[in-house]
Amino acid sequence: MPQKEVKQRISSVKNVQKITRAMEMVAAARLRRAEQRIADLRPYATAIRRMTKQAAEAAQNMPNIPVLQDREDTKTVGIIIMSGDRGLAGPFNSQIIRAAMRTVAEHESQGREVQFFVSGRRGASSLTFRGREPKESYQGHTDRPSYANAREIADDVIACYVDGDLDRVELFYNAFESAMTQHVTSEVLLPMQQATVAEAQDIQDDLEGEGDSGEDGEHTALTEYEPEPGEILERLVPDYVEISIFRALLESTASEHGARMTAMRSASENATELIDDLTLQLNRERQADITQEIMEVVAGAESLT
Repeated sequence: MPQKEVKQRISSVKNVQKITRAMEMVAAARLRRAEQRIADLRPYATAIRRMTKQAAEAAQNMPNIPVLQDREDTKTVGIIIMSGDRGLAGPFNSQIIRAAMRTVAEHESQGREVQFFVSGRRGASSLTFRGREPKESYQGHTDRPSYANAREIADDVIACYVDGDLDRVELFYNAFESAMTQHVTSEVLLPMQQATVAEAQDIQDDLEGEGDSGEDGEHTALTEYEPEPGEILERLVPDYVEISIFRALLESTASEHGARMTAMRSASENATELIDDLTLQLNRERQADITQEIMEVVAGAESLT
């Protein structure tokens, strides 16, 4: 390869490296803010889940609330997918789509219809590429989701469930563990009887800590309800669904920033290795050219003697 071409490649790689380093720093800053938002939400989310669980247990007869009614035959399943609006985040988007599609294949093998509710442009475009148009698509908020975004998704899925268009709703998102680790998580959101309650053990511990143990070892509730638990539960259920979706949005956002930061750091390191290899190649080319020139000079001198 000519020296000029090698120099051009080195310059091009250095320019790309500047971009990846800048993107890494931006992702790191956004990740810190996303982690703080998750930490701020956790006490409120745990309290809403605890209150919902307490009200459900206190209600003697389950009130006539559609989202609490378990369907005898599940014919249509709603799949909520939390993806990102942008790429360059390693396997962040692809792994959530693959996990959702595996579950979709299981439902379809049992004769169930699947409808998609997708947050993020990447998830929507991936489904469209696979020939599956989302029923609803929510875009433009994945970098910093708001509670209004969660409420919009919750309103749509609750309306479909109440109207009988959906018999079950499942939520797929990347749960944030660290900047290096994000794992795909799936939860049953509706019906409430089958809902997968995250932090369930923490909630149960809180409930046990708030009750007194009777002679038989069972805990007795110390909570008095006004109005009736059924009416309170009816008001809490929409908040429960909204906060569950909002928590998933925040987890997904933090996971996306962490995955992008890791991917850009890896790209910068690879660029450094490539620059070193190209520089070594350039030096070898220079050495070969110098050696060739020396040999030509020596040959010319010998021809004159």
